[in-house]
Amino acid sequence: MKTAMIWGAGGGIGRALVEKLQAEAWRVVGVSRQTDPIADLAPLAFAADVSQPHTVEQAAYAAGMEVESVDLWVYAIGDIASTRVAQLTPGEWARLRNANLDGAYLAWLHSQPLLAPEAHLIFIGAITERLQLPGLSAYVAAKAGLAAFAEVLGKEQRRQRVTLVRPAAVNTPFWEKVPFKLPPNALTPSTVADRILAAHAAGHKGVLDLT
Repeated sequence: MKTAMIWGAGGGIGRALVEKLQAEAWRVVGVSRQTDPIADLAPLAFAADVSQPHTVEQAAYAAGMEVESVDLWVYAIGDIASTRVAQLTPGEWARLRNANLDGAYLAWLHSQPLLAPEAHLIFIGAITERLQLPGLSAYVAAKAGLAAFAEVLGKEQRRQRVTLVRPAAVNTPFWEKVPFKLPPNALTPSTVADRILAAHAAGHKGVLDLT
């Protein structure tokens, strides 16, 4: 049985991935800030707050007590806010950086002992060149950093594949945090999950833009 580990399993894309993987008979490890939202879906559910590095380490260690290796690893944690630079506080900057960039590194770092030699690592990014809008400086900067991190990581890995998924607008609660109208052609989390799993099956690595 193949094993997947989804960081951000309680979010829109993360939850959709867990549901589809479970339906395909994968063993799924779900990590979320709280386990209650995913306990009904992922029997192997662990809590971690990426702004608290020790909880990330603890979640990865606990998962290692339950599974031998992870074949598909996904970082789907993210956060967004619309605050102009002049009003942006250090705390808000740190929160967005932690969710979108620092947490990705920490989750990958502490997951390394679990990763199969040929594991596929997937990071959920954003099409940042379309999002350089007033109020989104911290979000865009963090996602751009994630893109750079994933690109370099992919060059360093000898056997593991690394994919950066860059979806266009996705119909998730993110849109309740920003003063922008959801585009009528927004993707659903289910569609994004389908395309991610199709890319995994096809052996994809590199950047995957979903529009």
